This record gives sequence, structure tokens and C-alpha cells, in this order.
Amino acid sequence: MGMFVNPGNQAFQVAVNSEIYVDKTEMLEYTNKVMNTLQGYICNSRPRRFGKSITANMLTAYYSKGCDSQELFAGLKISEAPDFKKHLNQYDVIHLDIQWCMEPAGSPENIVSYISEKTISELRTYYPDVLPADTVSLPEALSKINAVTQKKFIVIIDEWDVLVRDEATNQKIQDEYIGFLRGMFKGTEPTKYIQLAYLTGILPIKKEKTQSALNNFDEFTMLSPGRLAPCIGFTEEEVQGLAKAYSLDFNKIKRWYDGYLLKEYSVYNPRAVVSVMLSGEFKSYWSETASYEAIVPLINMNYNGLKTAIVEMLSGASVKVNTATFKNDIVNIKSKDDVLTYMIHLGYLGYDQTRKMTFVPNEEIRQDLANAVEAVPD
Repeated sequence: MGMFVNPGNQAFQVAVNSEIYVDKTEMLEYTNKVMNTLQGYICNSRPRRFGKSITANMLTAYYSKGCDSQELFAGLKISEAPDFKKHLNQYDVIHLDIQWCMEPAGSPENIVSYISEKTISELRTYYPDVLPADTVSLPEALSKINAVTQKKFIVIIDEWDVLVRDEATNQKIQDEYIGFLRGMFKGTEPTKYIQLAYLTGILPIKKEKTQSALNNFDEFTMLSPGRLAPCIGFTEEEVQGLAKAYSLDFNKIKRWYDGYLLKEYSVYNPRAVVSVMLSGEFKSYWSETASYEAIVPLINMNYNGLKTAIVEMLSGASVKVNTATFKNDIVNIKSKDDVLTYMIHLGYLGYDQTRKMTFVPNEEIRQDLANAVEAVPD
């Protein structure tokens, strides 16, 4: 059991042990189905505090050879699947949390080299006679291991987009990081050593011109959540059950925290729902995890009446938005539609995929967004 290679199941155990845990393990039926296929490259993006990391930890706990998770998953939905035991703790898993890696790496410039060095070092403990001492490229290391042993890997990257967001103006860092991801996942060679790839973060994969930089990934986003729509975030049915268990007014919960429309599902932010259940206090929990100050400069751009559109939405209106022009890149925001699309990914706005309209999802967000608008000079 390593830090990056074949981690244990402790992180997911903490989630399951919590007073409120909502079972989302049915998602594993989908990943079991698509692994070792062209659909086995997944990028699942959601706003902050939507349960992205818990999902990544769930995948690791289920697949990693570094632990025994049969008891942990007993009684959860996936345990009823016919192939539950077939995949349980059967794979070499590499789990990278890019946000966590920022501190030990020392600087953003060192992220790729830090990840590569530490992961290759751990791989040597599993495959001591395979990797030459001069191997410094992680994609090359995985390729060499596969060539000798025919082993394939499940690679899980949490907070994949930290560098894309935090180092948006540093083209050198961006190029090196995107190049690293391409080496890991794109082309013919990675199909030999990748069993399943799962990326999660706030933003979808960065676009270059009109295409994704990793166009072999299936993307599940706030704009187009596909079949994974109910797998991250709490559905209305799940929230109704919690409201009953905690004797809280469901209609009030709905007014405060509902509003993210993902396909046919009405989806709630798990952080807010869990917080109101445990405290009984209806307030904005969003402001505890994300500062509205981050979007003030965007609103201040006021492209084509942007601020006016947001004020209208604060009053209950919906606004038409063209989401196709946003490059999933903060630096290249060039229009009102780009700003609104970015705010959808951040969770400040909801999106109706059928009507192509955006709106303020709930009272929690309305309060925070109103503060942001007030901070923008007239």
C-alpha cells in the first residue's frame, strides 16, 4: 500500500463512517462496464463541495489492490451487482490528488516532476526488476511495466484542474501539465496500460481551438451530465429521505438549496444539505467554502450587459446562454456567455440543458451572488 500507488481505503471509510452518508456506489456499475474500452476515459466535473473527492476515494477503495474492502462495501448498492467481487480490489491503482501535491512539490512548476518521481519510486516496489534507474517519465514507466508484465492500471486524478485554474496565466506550467496528461492518456500506447482513467475537478478539460486537449475522454459536466447525473450531488429523493429523518421542512430545504438541473434530476449541493441537517440552521454554507470575491472581477467585465443579466436572474428570470464558446480556460474568457458558462461550472448558476437557459439555482446562491454584484462598482 503506497501513497499514490495502490492506496488503502481509509479515506472512503471516513465518509461511510460519517453520520450522513448517501450511497452513490451504483456509479461503480458504470465504471465496471466501461473499463478496458474506449469509454473507459472519464472526466466528471462538478462545483466545490459536490462530493467529487468522496467519489474518487470510493473508486480507489473499490479497485485498489492495496486494501481489502469487502466489509466496507457490504450492504452498499454495488454489493448487489453480479460482478461486485470480480472487480473488488483486483487492480493496480494510481490515485493523485493534485491539490494535495501542491504543497510537497514546493511550487506549481514542480508538480509534474514531483508526481512522476514519487509515483515511479512506488512502482519500483511493486515491479523492482522492470524499471531502469534512469526512468523519469511516468507514462514511459507504465508502458515499460505493461510491456514486461501485461499489467494495466486504473488512474484516478482528483482536482485535475487545479493548475488550469490557479496558474491560468502561466503558459509554461499549463503546457507542461497538459503535455503530461496527454502522455498519460492520449494515443495508442496508453490504451495498452490504462484499464480505466477517471479525472475529476471543477472545470471540464481545457479546449484548444474547438477541441478538448484530451478528446478521447467522455466528459460529464454541469452542462451535460449524461448518465452520471445522479452520481455526484444529492437527488431530490435522497434529500426528501434526509429531511424526514431529521424532521426538517423539505420545502424550505428545497427553496434554500435546490436548483441544479442535471438531466431529469433536481440535484442539491451535498455540503449544504449535510450542514443544514446536522445544524438545523438555514443559511448560506456556500460562503464557507467559496468566496464571492473570486467572481467579482468577472462580473466587473460587464460584457454586453453581463451585470444587468445577473441582476435579472437575481430577480428570478432565466437568461439565454451559448455555452459552446467557453474554452474551459479562465484566461480566454471573451464574452458574457463565457462568464455565465464559467459561473455554471463554479455552481453560481444553474443550467437547463433543454432550453439552453441559465438561472440562479436557490436562495443560498442568491445571497452570495447578490453580495458579489453589490461589490461591483456601478
